[in-house]
Amino acid sequence: MGRSKGGSGAKNGRDSNPKHLGVKAYGGEFVTAGSIIIKQRGTVIHPGDGVKKAKDDSLFALVDGNVVYGSRMNKKIVSVTPVEK
Repeated sequence: MGRSKGGSGAKNGRDSNPKHLGVKAYGGEFVTAGSIIIKQRGTVIHPGDGVKKAKDDSLFALVDGNVVYGSRMNKKIVSVTPVEK
């Protein structure tokens, strides 16, 4: 006979680590180039001007500027408008 614990108690005790998904920079906030704007699974929000999608579907800024949320062709998008220097 094996020495594993019987019953349902042995099936508990597992929990996944948090993934820290969500919006990291809200509308009107200033971001620098390379800053992560949104961490997401799948393209819930699509990249607009000045924003690019990473391999894990995160959106990050390509230029320094202010974050702007909007919609284009019934899709939610996020853009970064460059700031005049």
